Amino acid sequence: MADSETVQAAPDGAVKRRRGLVWTLIVLAAVITLVSSMTVWVKRQALDTESWTNASTQLLEDEQVRHALSVYVVDQLYENGDVAGRLEERLPPNLSGLAGPLAGALREPAVTAVDRLLERPRVQALWEEVNRVAHQQLLAILDGKPRPNVSTADGTVVLDLRSFVVDVGTQLGIGDQLEERLPADVGQVTVLESDQLATAQDIVKGIKALSVLLAVVTFLLWGLSLWLARGWRREALRGIGASLLVVGLLLLVLRRLAGNYVVDALTNGGELRDAAHSTWLVGTSLLGEIGWAGVIYGVVIVAGSWLAGPSRTARDLRARTAPVLVERPGLSWTLLGVAFLLGVWWGPTPALRRPIGVLVLTALVAAGFELLRRQVVAEQPAAQEDDAVPAPDHPTEPAVVPTPR
Repeated sequence: MADSETVQAAPDGAVKRRRGLVWTLIVLAAVITLVSSMTVWVKRQALDTESWTNASTQLLEDEQVRHALSVYVVDQLYENGDVAGRLEERLPPNLSGLAGPLAGALREPAVTAVDRLLERPRVQALWEEVNRVAHQQLLAILDGKPRPNVSTADGTVVLDLRSFVVDVGTQLGIGDQLEERLPADVGQVTVLESDQLATAQDIVKGIKALSVLLAVVTFLLWGLSLWLARGWRREALRGIGASLLVVGLLLLVLRRLAGNYVVDALTNGGELRDAAHSTWLVGTSLLGEIGWAGVIYGVVIVAGSWLAGPSRTARDLRARTAPVLVERPGLSWTLLGVAFLLGVWWGPTPALRRPIGVLVLTALVAAGFELLRRQVVAEQPAAQEDDAVPAPDHPTEPAVVPTPR
């Protein structure tokens, strides 16, 4: 008796261990997905020159950012351009004493004028080019290949935005030969100090190496978990979808919390805080898109696995769609294709805006739809057999058995 109980308990223990292993793999894949999403964001937005340039162009469309940039440019010109001296040269001798007060009175109008200049296509094109060149130079430094106009003296990375300040100052009419008059450090922005450069270079190398590797590991873990979940794969698939949904929500929450922390740490409030907040939102836009992608994909996977499940509502829905899925498969595939193409045209997730992502999603959606369609087809014969048994028109009368006397 004891031996038979041991034999029966062994399979149950093995099933529990397998279930535990499957859920461990799903949770591990979720953690790796969270880290992978961060590396993808950094690689495709912070370390991609085209994405960085597009983001910097979007910043000029924000009123708070544009005002903060206008204040910075005017401050640089007033601190180093000797605006009062230039006004004194142009005023009559008897009014030269008004140069200082006049320069102060013109400071706020100058900010407004720069703000308007930043809306002009020529200045925006200059801003875009400055950011493009600056980002290329920064990447060169991080890759250990410095270029001209980027100083790495004593290990410090400095980006040169001098040309932008000079061009704006010239258009404001502050004076000729502004290039020669301005000190050499005007428009020089220190990006990394000497003690940060080596760490930044190591981080960039690690991100480039991990961004693809982590994604591959995640898919392998998902595949292994589904392979081990024999007999309850729908439940495991639902768990994968739920984990994606949680990861997406976590990314959205982390983006908000990290943004508040970074903005508060770098600013003292006021207009500068609003500009920094707008900059953070633009700079992390891809991270937000990845978060929403996790939410969308998670909901779709959970809904799909539920639709293929044994619940009564799911069975009813499958039965309602059977006339199209079974009898008119061409129409069903056409409707799916139109819906998918509309999704690609909309492009709510980064994968739907990249050829390789579209191909992968096309294969996954097609495979999932075909499995669901085959399940509906397989369920039809049973339903038809149940319908084929006619109900009796009249109740069968019981046979009369004569009773012996």
